[in-house]
Amino acid sequence: MSEREQLLRGWLNDVLPARLERIAPASSDASFRRYFRVWCAGQTHIVMDAPPDKEDCRPFVAIAQVLRGLGLNAPEVLAGDLDQGLLLLTDLGSRQYLAELDERSVPGLYGDALEALARLQAGGDPGSPLLPPYDSALLHREMELFREWFLGKLLGLRLRDEEHHVLDHTFALLADNALEQPRVWVHRDYHSRNLMVTDPDNPGVLDFQDAVVGAVTYDLVSLLRDCYIAWPREQVESWALDHRARLRALGMSGLDDADQFLRGFDLMGVQRHLKAIGIFARLNLRDGK
Repeated sequence: MSEREQLLRGWLNDVLPARLERIAPASSDASFRRYFRVWCAGQTHIVMDAPPDKEDCRPFVAIAQVLRGLGLNAPEVLAGDLDQGLLLLTDLGSRQYLAELDERSVPGLYGDALEALARLQAGGDPGSPLLPPYDSALLHREMELFREWFLGKLLGLRLRDEEHHVLDHTFALLADNALEQPRVWVHRDYHSRNLMVTDPDNPGVLDFQDAVVGAVTYDLVSLLRDCYIAWPREQVESWALDHRARLRALGMSGLDDADQFLRGFDLMGVQRHLKAIGIFARLNLRDGK
């Protein structure tokens, strides 16, 4: 047993209401965080293990509280040692959207997910100091992962000057598009592996600690142009326009032009997938995932 696991078990013995009966891995993600499911007195909880020299779990605690205040089904923090990077959370179960989405279930599951997203976007204060801005520097940093890790390190390409120029121009166009859109709270990973099927209060929302204030179409792209599941373009655009109408009905401005909204949605999708393919290449090459 590693020193970190000994620390985690010792802390659990202090904070759980009864004896720890069992512990098992629950999931992992693209960071250094690990999650465990623990059994105690006939109930299950989730433990987040976020080594403090690698991760800061304070944003998770603060954002979880706000999301729950907006009516989203985010985990409740039951106990925490922020200095040691340990959190005890309510368990939202193991039924990922990804495993349960099909043509029969998608209207209900996406309906719930889009309604929850609208609550986040209409209810989150874009002027809040809690979240950092999804600014030009961050947008460009994400897209540069495509150039460095996918083109350079995974494919081994040595780009010519004119090819670098094409990428520079494309990255600038995509960043400008994102910055021109209405600003909302952005979960930043609102997709089928971070949404849990729950009853009641579907969906359960996970992995929100990297939230920012950014473009209104970003989380919509994450959900509807998911890296893990694809739908026909006509259906995706119908969902996107229905969401635009929902936000307008909730009083959000800057969404008058449907064609402009879809163009922004498409360009935001390019930015997100350039970022994703760079991250996936880095996870494989650097982290062995």
